Amino acid sequence: MKTRIVTGLAIGVVILAFVFLGGWWFSIFVTLMATIAMMELLKMKKIQALSLRGIAGLISMWLLLIPTNWFDQFIPIENTKIELFIFLILILLMLTVLTKNKLTFDEVGFIILSSVYVGFGFHFLIEARNVTEVGLWLVLFVIILIWTTDSGAYFVGKAMGKHKLWPEISPNKTIEGSLGGIVLAVIVGSLFFFLTPAFTSYITAVFIMLATAVFGQIGDLVESALKRHYAVKDSGNVLPGHGGILDRFDSLIFVMPLLHLLQLI
Repeated sequence: MKTRIVTGLAIGVVILAFVFLGGWWFSIFVTLMATIAMMELLKMKKIQALSLRGIAGLISMWLLLIPTNWFDQFIPIENTKIELFIFLILILLMLTVLTKNKLTFDEVGFIILSSVYVGFGFHFLIEARNVTEVGLWLVLFVIILIWTTDSGAYFVGKAMGKHKLWPEISPNKTIEGSLGGIVLAVIVGSLFFFLTPAFTSYITAVFIMLATAVFGQIGDLVESALKRHYAVKDSGNVLPGHGGILDRFDSLIFVMPLLHLLQLI
């Protein structure tokens, strides 16, 4: 537990430091985290990062991750990055034939879905931080909500949890803990709203609180289901006591695209 607390505090300080720095510093930090997360996913599938499959996965993830203005500035072609991503998918499908199914359709599907999961999740984190004037507050708001939800779910679950939330996926989570996390997120989120210039509408802020608290927990369950399917305890071991990067960012990268699609940020 001591190792988990120390590591948690350390990674929390590092994340907040880069959030406050913003700009290129934040984008490079997020790109590094996304790269490690993608490598962790590939490892679950027993795909080497430096193999043809692994490199294809990393490239496709980077295409979705990088901000559009980076792509337009540094890649001197007329095609959009989404068009290149589709082209890469076609190449991978073609390779299933050329390699006589040494690269299987299943592996191609895993690479594509993993690229979308990690690439878009971290992409919208960068996009949120780049929002003019309030980007810092938006990202801080979502991060604090996720941390608060996790803490509330843990402590309320420990104290009052009786009914399992989804035992087939995550046997320790309870309905009481989940609801406790949501309530605490709304309380802390409301305090954040009144103390910062992030939003002009409390109704919008409440929608973000609820969406983050609910979908953040779903994002955590999604990663738990993934780990259970591939029979691994943690996504990686780069964070002592916490596992891998994907273990720490699973809620965040699930929530960010949804908040964007719901037009809440």
